[in-house]
Amino acid sequence: MTAELDQAASPSLTHDIVRWISQEYHDMNGSTIQTLESPPIAAEFAQLVHISRPVVIKGFRIPALKRWTDDYLQIKLQEQLISVAITPNGQADAIAAGPGGRLFFVEPFIEKVPMANLLEQLNAAQQDGDNTPASYLQSQNGNIYSSRFFESPNDDLSEFDALREDVPSNVPWVTEALGRNPDAVNLWIGNSKSITSIHSDPYENIYTVIRGRKHFTLLPPCEGWCLQERMYPHAVYDRTDNSNGLSVVPSTDTPEVRWSSVINPDLPGSLPPEAHPLHVTLEAGDTLYLPVGWWHYVQQSGPTTIALNWWYDAEVRGMNWIWLSLLRGSGDVPSGNDESDTR
Repeated sequence: MTAELDQAASPSLTHDIVRWISQEYHDMNGSTIQTLESPPIAAEFAQLVHISRPVVIKGFRIPALKRWTDDYLQIKLQEQLISVAITPNGQADAIAAGPGGRLFFVEPFIEKVPMANLLEQLNAAQQDGDNTPASYLQSQNGNIYSSRFFESPNDDLSEFDALREDVPSNVPWVTEALGRNPDAVNLWIGNSKSITSIHSDPYENIYTVIRGRKHFTLLPPCEGWCLQERMYPHAVYDRTDNSNGLSVVPSTDTPEVRWSSVINPDLPGSLPPEAHPLHVTLEAGDTLYLPVGWWHYVQQSGPTTIALNWWYDAEVRGMNWIWLSLLRGSGDVPSGNDESDTR
């Protein structure tokens, strides 16, 4: 008699097994990140996807690299309003304390301003230090091109339509290798206050720095257990009065969010000693291939840092997606506000 798998069950790996897997992975792969001096052809990139380790790629040249000065961006966009994330400390989509001292997953306050205002805000924040809220263009919704563009270009409206001539809608050697177009192409503009909290994405990610520097802390999918994911109530930052101050406002109809409780993995003691984080800095003109499921924490330096990324949907056929889900852990995730939790 064959036992049927209980579809309602939520299997999870034991701590001993996940520690063994992460150590075996590290022993076989080490702590180096490969650098290619020129973009790969499609067959070479397909092999990189199969290996599924980050790779720095040099020589991916697009018009934005030469054109995107402050003056150029302001002239091209004129008074076009663009969506900018505003937070007290530069950490959008991150864990923060809210009413009653409870922890929330907090999304930023969104303000629509012309590009000239954003650039002015970034320069002012750089000079004023911690005294001003942080502005970060990081809408992550296909703000340059969304998937609609490849079906009906005229229906894919963008705040950055005037900049599309500087940004290819796809990365040719990736599109050929994967057999599909990107799901989203995103523009990111911030400064040294702008921080992306550690998380993983269900995308093959091609990330190119246009100006400034980006500093990545990376962990492989098999070390998700190091990041102590928890469930947090959802909230947003809002301006609750006429001042520039921001308050955490809990949401009333949004589900809880599963997120890492590790605020800064670079701080000593934030990760268990068995973790093997990788560190890489991208200069202007550098591209990072970040495979699906890799955890990443991103900081930046420079008065204005600009980047683009192309998100390609992960392949869910075969075993890879199943392994990624198992490694992340599909068991019961504790609350981020459970004081009795010692895991």
